[in-house]
Amino acid sequence: MQYLPGPDFPTGGIIMGLSGIASAYRTGRGRIVVRARAEIEAYGVGKSRIIITEIPYQVNKARLVERIAELVHEKRVEGISDLRDETDRTGMRVVIELKKDVNANVILNQLYKHTDLQSTFGVINLMLVDGEPKVLPLRDILYYYLEHQKTVVTRRTTYDLNRAKERLHILEGLIIALDNIDEIVDLIKKSANPNEAREKLIARFGLSERQAQAILDMRLQRLTGLERDKIMDEDRMLRERVSYLQSILDDEKKLLAIIKEEALAIKDRHNDKRRTEITQMIEDIDLDDVIQEEDMAVTMTHFGYIKRLSPDVYRAQNRGGRGVIGQGTHEEDFVERLFVTTTHTHILFFTNFGRAFRIKCYVIPESGRNAKGLPIVNLLQLGEGEKVTAMFPVEGDGEEGYLVMATRNGIIKKTPVSDLQNIRKGGLIVQSLREGDALIAVEYSKGDDEFIIASKKGKCVRFAEEDVRPMGRTAMGVRSINLGDDDAVVDMLKVKKDGYVLTVTELGMGKRTPEDQYPLHHRGGKGVLATQLTEKTGDLACLKMSGEGEDAMLIRDDGTIIRLPLDQVNVISRNTQGVRLMRVDEGTRVVSVEVVPHADEEPDEAAPEAPQTPEAPAPVQE
Repeated sequence: MQYLPGPDFPTGGIIMGLSGIASAYRTGRGRIVVRARAEIEAYGVGKSRIIITEIPYQVNKARLVERIAELVHEKRVEGISDLRDETDRTGMRVVIELKKDVNANVILNQLYKHTDLQSTFGVINLMLVDGEPKVLPLRDILYYYLEHQKTVVTRRTTYDLNRAKERLHILEGLIIALDNIDEIVDLIKKSANPNEAREKLIARFGLSERQAQAILDMRLQRLTGLERDKIMDEDRMLRERVSYLQSILDDEKKLLAIIKEEALAIKDRHNDKRRTEITQMIEDIDLDDVIQEEDMAVTMTHFGYIKRLSPDVYRAQNRGGRGVIGQGTHEEDFVERLFVTTTHTHILFFTNFGRAFRIKCYVIPESGRNAKGLPIVNLLQLGEGEKVTAMFPVEGDGEEGYLVMATRNGIIKKTPVSDLQNIRKGGLIVQSLREGDALIAVEYSKGDDEFIIASKKGKCVRFAEEDVRPMGRTAMGVRSINLGDDDAVVDMLKVKKDGYVLTVTELGMGKRTPEDQYPLHHRGGKGVLATQLTEKTGDLACLKMSGEGEDAMLIRDDGTIIRLPLDQVNVISRNTQGVRLMRVDEGTRVVSVEVVPHADEEPDEAAPEAPQTPEAPAPVQE
């Protein structure tokens, strides 16, 4: 690498890393990544621009500029305010103006990803060896090149030697003629024709036919003393040259010295300044660098359509409001799950079959508020009848702690998160299930938390995590709550000290209750009342942990979402029904609730996106 650092392209650019070059040298095949030379220039207040001065080899600048403009028009790259080609006779200059406070490095990485500002050149060292094509590493290339140069120089030297010997042979005949010029002239004069003269010369002086013919072809001017000296000098030089050429053929060191000398001459002739820079380390285009980190609300429907969108579209409303459409649904589909995270966060998916999957949030397509979303089967390899029943973001590496999993039939299990580090595309089994059971909730813990399991009939049990010992991925688990007939677990939460337990029923009734009103028991009991259920409340839909300065997002099975400040939700005891949080039309029900950070917008009394109903919000006392 010291003597052959890598290719030098006429248009410059930057070769990213040495691994591709090293691979080509070592194996004969490699992949060289070349990027444009770009600088980020700051100006004004919070503004910057990207200046491109060199582009990869064979990239058309005009098409490159058009491609960048297309990406901006398609909104695949956002944050570019202007694009100019300022190239002139002094050199290339393409200017990309950015909007205020836009991260220039993110934009540049996006352009590397989606345009020819980064190009890849494949290397295949395919050569003919003894008439057979072979892919050769650099060492073999140099060996065969040297052997080829030996052959070339040997053939050239042999040719030059033969020519010199032939000329020397002629000169020897001319010298004989000059030494015997009078006799030769007399012999020629007495000959009847050239053939006779040639034969007499050969017979008299022992000349060859070529020498005799050269004497016959010699002009009379060669008989002068000056011409004689020239012939003698040429003879002397040719003898020296023949000796030198013969020594090259006899001595391989001299042969190699000539090859080296000629190689250095080529180097001197083409030794201009290197144009393509080679970096030591390749900067991989990680999608984390390409995609800006920002808050995202992730929703998924009952039939498995998933999407992400900005949480700002859900503005805060007073309790009892109608809400806005958060996801377009079709037929009887409805939104089941929602949480707020960032684009760079890993999301864990758990299915009713007890399998787990993991993807980055940005892999989920971003869609508009009324869009249906993408079928989750396009992102996860789900089996027939398998559907996602729990999903949540995992911050950081997530190597410490545990996953606490609850099933519909009241089974709970705790598994180390480290057991889920190597999740393949096909998923990983994390919960073994009995027939008729399904995984319905998963929480992350540090090993010393407390949990509340709730059933649809309003019963709940609070227990310490120490009651559940860690188990392997394929273990079945232990009993969490003793369920009655026609009852099932609907939710599980991790208790936060001094927080509030938010309970919401299927018909939109809800309340907040201090967590200390839920007594700590051992797992496996029948539990205590979480909320008073009546025909007006319906079954318990879910319960969540909440604190100060938070909002609640309630989701109906028709896809309608309402966001309301939790400080508007009454703090009352467990044995009450609560107040009206969301109006529920006949035939619809609340299916999911998510607690999110409080929005700064002023609450609206009503939302224009959804029709009003005559029912007014009002507290409901037990």
